Amino acid sequence: MKAVVVYESMYGNTHLVAEAIAAGLRQNGDGSVTVVSVQDAGPDVLDGADMLVVGGPTHMHGMSRESTRKAAVDAAQKPDSNLSLDPDAEGPGLRDWFDGLGQFAGKTAAFDTRMKGPAALTGRASKGIAQRLREHGAALVVDPQSFLVTKENHLLEHEEQHAQEWGEQLATTFVDSVRSVDS
Repeated sequence: MKAVVVYESMYGNTHLVAEAIAAGLRQNGDGSVTVVSVQDAGPDVLDGADMLVVGGPTHMHGMSRESTRKAAVDAAQKPDSNLSLDPDAEGPGLRDWFDGLGQFAGKTAAFDTRMKGPAALTGRASKGIAQRLREHGAALVVDPQSFLVTKENHLLEHEEQHAQEWGEQLATTFVDSVRSVDS
């Protein structure tokens, strides 16, 4: 299995989750797993991928927009801010990336990071990510998944472990789906 984990991250939480998911995929899967920021996820990176896992932060109840990414950068640059920008935060977001993405016939999964609370109140970027993946011809192998952050914008305790376990589940689900097609 060749898997690619594409992430958009503003403050590093989604990046950490992407790395943990990849660790889980590597633990249970045979093949290669590449983790790449959305700005570096060109067609060459996706070429030959069997599985594509895509995630981003939840902004204003859904996927980020240019305006919400700019607001996140501005918030981190305030003198009294305790926020640190991810190295790729100021690049394009997932919406831009999806606009340039062609068809993808492989298996996919969607995830997000969001504030702790009921999804009806916080929103979930993963639902929009999953919809966009389906629009590009992809088949989701599991329901979209959220990983939670605190009000101070740090992953909740055990969320990295949760992400790794989810990655392990993805690898197992992928292998099982391939076996059922082959039988």
